[in-house]
Formats: sequence, C-alpha cells, structure tokens
Amino acid sequence: MMSDTKPLSRLFSNAPDTVGFRRLRKRLARQAEEAINRYGMTAGEARPRWLVCLSGGKDSYALLTVLLDLIAQGRLSADLVACNLDQGQPGFPKHVLPDYLDALDIKLRIETKDTYSTVIEKTPEGATLCSLCSRLRRGHLYRVAQEEGCSAIVLGHHRDDILETFFLNLFFGGRLEAMPPKLLNDEGDLLTLRPLALAGEEDIAQFARAMAYPIIPCTLCGSQDGLQRQQVKEMLARWEERHPGRKETIFRALTTTRPGHLLDPELFDFAGLRPGGA
Repeated sequence: MMSDTKPLSRLFSNAPDTVGFRRLRKRLARQAEEAINRYGMTAGEARPRWLVCLSGGKDSYALLTVLLDLIAQGRLSADLVACNLDQGQPGFPKHVLPDYLDALDIKLRIETKDTYSTVIEKTPEGATLCSLCSRLRRGHLYRVAQEEGCSAIVLGHHRDDILETFFLNLFFGGRLEAMPPKLLNDEGDLLTLRPLALAGEEDIAQFARAMAYPIIPCTLCGSQDGLQRQQVKEMLARWEERHPGRKETIFRALTTTRPGHLLDPELFDFAGLRPGGA
C-alpha cells in the first residue's frame, strides 16, 4: 500500500533537472487532478483505496508516478495498491516490474493467470486479440481489487485512447460511445477510473522517456499489424499534423454534447417537443 511520500524522492532522483521537464510534470499532475475532481473520482469516500494496474507500459508507469506526486503534494487523499497481472505471455520479463518498484520501495502484487493461452485458443485466425484479452484481464483485476479491499481499479488510459475508442465505435460499431473516465461495473460494487483522461499521449510518452521507465512491450495486441485502432491512430495523427489542435477540438466536443441536436429518442424527448410545450 502506498499512502506516504517515501517513494517520491527516489522516483524522481534521475529525472532531468530542466524547466521543460518541470513544466511537463506539473501539467500532467494538474490534468490528473482536474480529471479526478471533474468526474468525482473520490466522491463519497474520505480516503479511497485504489488498485493501480501496471502493465509495464509507459501509460501505467506515468499513472502511478502522477498519482504518487499528487499524494505527496497533498492534492490527493488515497491509498494505492500497485498490481501487475502476469498473463503467461511467452518471454514476459517477470523480473522487470518487481526490480524497478523494489528499488523505489514500492510494494507490488503480482497476480499470475494464464489468459494468454485462452486468448490464442479462442480467437479466430486473423481476428484481433484485444477484445477477449481485455475482458479476461478486467475480470481478474476486479477480483484482485475486491480481495485488496479497493473501491476502484485505476487504469492509464489517456485522451488519445478515448478519442480512438470514440472513432472505433463510430466507424465500426455504429454508435456514439467513447471511454468514460469513471465507470461503475455491472454489479455496482466497483469503479473503473482513468485519471489521465485529460492528458495527451505525446506528453505521456515524453514524460516516460525522461523518467527512463523500463518499458515492457506487449506481445499480444502490440504484435498484430493492421489493427482498426492503429488505423484510427494514424488517421488522427495525420489530422493533427495538417491541422494542429484538431485532436483537442474533437476531445472538447466529447465533453460538450447537445442531446437535442442528435437523433437518439431514448436520450431526448422529441415526441414531447412541440410549440407552446414545456
């Protein structure tokens, strides 16, 4: 459990001592704090206990760092439990996360479940592995969170993940749906939180490089070419290159919806809309 500031000095001990890095660190902390407050991630709890899910990728490393930073500054009151789900992927370097976190005096729970074999067995040849992998992983993380007495699992998804999910659902799912910063599970007893929802991937990647995290590449979805998500990512990158600020504009649109200007009668009472009506 992490509720004090002990790991913080070690965590930033090798970070660049530059104005640019300090600004980046402050920006990510500010954006995470804004997301936590805007979406009521700590609402109803004096001091929540969160399961911080670490994959070994840049996003989850940055998530843990930013949350510890906020706690150390007194801007977040929460207890954190770091957890890695070892999915039995061939060649997975089991020592990397424990070695890194041990050096920082951060305790880590490692849960070993061979979801890799299930995903490979159940997924038709040529189909993407992400959907089944995500569902299996999420189920185990929910269980671990309950065993650890946590009220939420906390994931490192960022603004670009949310935008990509929106366009995936728009183009391939036929629905207006993104990735919410706060979600209650079907049983109603556990939250999924995304404190980096307002942070851009470029900032997180720059932060990760500066922090020199020991990145563990994904050998499942990261090994597949031509994924729909990758196509959407490339499309957004082209738009941003041609029209800087385009991604931020689209993201802002997701926070400013007008149900009466869409076409969903379940969302807006079109039948009750008439001259002289309320």
